[in-house]
Amino acid sequence: MLIPTLPGLLVALPVIGGVALAAIPSPRLAAMLNIALAAAGFALALALAALPFGVNGWLHTDALNLPLLLLGALVGLTTACFSAATLPREGFTPVTGRAFHAAFQIFLGAHHLALLAENLGLTWVAIETATLASVLMVALHRGRAAIEAAWKFLILGGLGIALALFGTIVLGLAAQPVLGGEASLSFTALRGVAAQADGGLLSLAFVFLLVGYGTKAGLVPLHSWLPDAHAEGPVAMSAVLSGLLLNAALHAILRAKAVVGLNPATLSPGALLLGMGLLSLLVAAISLWRRRDARRFFAWSSIEHIGLAAIGFGLGGAASVAGMLHLLGHSLVKSAIFFTLGQAGRRQLAELAGLAPARAWIGWPLVVAMLAIAGLPPFSLFASEFLLVQQSAARLPWLVVPLAIGLLVAALALLRQVHAIALGPAAPSAEHAPPTAGAVVPAWLAPWLAMVPVHLHLLLALLLGLALPPALYAMLVEAGRIAG
Repeated sequence: MLIPTLPGLLVALPVIGGVALAAIPSPRLAAMLNIALAAAGFALALALAALPFGVNGWLHTDALNLPLLLLGALVGLTTACFSAATLPREGFTPVTGRAFHAAFQIFLGAHHLALLAENLGLTWVAIETATLASVLMVALHRGRAAIEAAWKFLILGGLGIALALFGTIVLGLAAQPVLGGEASLSFTALRGVAAQADGGLLSLAFVFLLVGYGTKAGLVPLHSWLPDAHAEGPVAMSAVLSGLLLNAALHAILRAKAVVGLNPATLSPGALLLGMGLLSLLVAAISLWRRRDARRFFAWSSIEHIGLAAIGFGLGGAASVAGMLHLLGHSLVKSAIFFTLGQAGRRQLAELAGLAPARAWIGWPLVVAMLAIAGLPPFSLFASEFLLVQQSAARLPWLVVPLAIGLLVAALALLRQVHAIALGPAAPSAEHAPPTAGAVVPAWLAPWLAMVPVHLHLLLALLLGLALPPALYAMLVEAGRIAG
């Protein structure tokens, strides 16, 4: 059974809480309960980190999922705090407000399940549930653009999840003669017999899983839902979408890679993942120069960074450590960026010009976060990108050129916007006072709930870049070994 165990409780609590939130008419009570549920989830994740790794029924913990689980629980908590402070800006009705809180908690439960699932079929169910919850959040504003974005997300996400389901079935069929029964989808069991399974079927399964889950991870070519979803959904949804869903989908790919890579008769899963990641990096780097909407701009930045992580995992070895560190740093910094955009209340990049001198408490954190996401030292993204380039030069020298081009083009696009925000003339758009009608927290508390998460995320990203704790480094090395 899932629920009596600590991992099971971590999954069940937000799902049960989400159902309860759907029935609570008071926005203030719902927001406070949303924060309490996210805080309880983070406490459970910390408690789980203190226990030894192992399999418990259909759930398990190891070095590959635990760092992402802790990260996801933290981002879930900080996003719940941010959403409580900024909920009036979204203009939700009582019904859509309840739907947001319910979908948010169900998303968190599905995300936790996607990481903890030891059965690859259960992973598929979890990611599909997280996708449906995300689609609902995208559509909550109910305007034409929001409905179109949600529909696009549903169609492309449905295509991706269908491909992933087919890949999961084929993966099970490849191991069926050796294992049989539900064990043919057990991650632990599959790794034990992968060398004896049918190499052709394993290769076919990985191609479908890579493209299917790659759609949810925002990898090119089935990535076009991501900018629309970021632009039209609530700001809080953008934070968890970049910080959680993309990581969970890439984690599912890594689980498949860890199995398929053990069979010498298969196509090289690392090479396929590397190629998809490099394509994503180059396409996103160029696309950053063409964006005018701020949230679409940072959605393309997410595609770039997921591509970089995929390159690291595709190379394997020490580069996988860079991939794990990159996922952690990207999630922390990108969610901080969306928090500041939500506070700024401006949609277009041109409207952000001069924000730092005009509204320093929002503008300068945004500038710092953008410098971090551009890969400048001393933040963790610089450390992970430096290690990635180093490993590329040592193992695949030809890769350094396109990798450096992608990094440079993307960084320059970000730095151009940083210059406008920090030093450019103030945009002519009028300032908009934060709405007070329908506020769910006291006016004095709202700025703290909105901005403390920003500073916390940036501080953690800084610490990961300056002094990676030895225990965490050892865990990332083990995660790279598991991913292959």
